[in-house]
Amino acid sequence: MKSVRTLIADDHALVRAGIRALVEKITGVTVVGEAGKGSEAIDLINELVPDLVLLDITMPDGSGFDVLQHVQKKFSTIRVIVLTVHEAGEYAIRALREGAAGFLPKSAASTELEQAIHTVMNGEVYISPETSRKTLIEYGKGVTKRDLLETLSPRQREVLRLIAEGRTTKQIAQELEISVKTVETHRAQLMERLGIHDVAGLVRYAIIVGLIEVE
Repeated sequence: MKSVRTLIADDHALVRAGIRALVEKITGVTVVGEAGKGSEAIDLINELVPDLVLLDITMPDGSGFDVLQHVQKKFSTIRVIVLTVHEAGEYAIRALREGAAGFLPKSAASTELEQAIHTVMNGEVYISPETSRKTLIEYGKGVTKRDLLETLSPRQREVLRLIAEGRTTKQIAQELEISVKTVETHRAQLMERLGIHDVAGLVRYAIIVGLIEVE
């Protein structure tokens, strides 16, 4: 498996050094560059095309959101984890809407950074437990069921659709060419992310957000 080439973007040199020290302890992850400004981050992204960007929101000369928008427009394969002191739900919601694959407060444990990196590099979306679904709704000012759908990865939405269409776990595994255990893991993650505790609830949710049509 190739190394995950990572760019760290934060305006505080000591913070960057700390993040770099943590990242370099993670097997299969390599830091290829550091940026202290938004514009510098964009230039390095253009030059290095990393696999992953660990991105602060508040930076001079271009915010983290400016960087996110650039990545979304130019580099759809780059995964971005927003790593910030801003723990309020509205920051997480905006970051996810603008293309971040993960949102992690800087107060999180160091082990959580490794978990977040592995999660997003496997094509999933990572939201820190500190930024819970309840917090997103409380601070999101109008977060809808559709907004929560946007936080799911393409594979999670696909599994949700098939569950709602009445497919069994085995049928979903066969159709998506994944293991039964992986399907079960996706289902558990869907329930946790959406705050739904049974399959019937997942079906109702899929109908409400228009993921499936009811004749």
